[in-house]
Amino acid sequence: MSKSRVFLLFAALQVCDVLTTLLFLHRGVQEANPLMRAAIAAASHPFIALALPKLPALALALYAARSGRTRLVARINVLFTCCIAWNLLALAAA
Repeated sequence: MSKSRVFLLFAALQVCDVLTTLLFLHRGVQEANPLMRAAIAAASHPFIALALPKLPALALALYAARSGRTRLVARINVLFTCCIAWNLLALAAA
């Protein structure tokens, strides 16, 4: 997979992660990650707590992709695909 495609997939997965998390929070499902749960509780809006950590993650993924570490970013993409699948399962169960 090309450098730009692996990064674009990473970025799209980050957006999907935020959106599915917002949906399940709206339906009353609790965030499983204790750090994110605390950040959501402290933030004025859950979107802020979810989106802020994505900015450095995007920067790091862009750096990794541009420096030829596409395999690393691709593996992280698999992890986030699993996170999104988990979010969708939580939505289906809610």
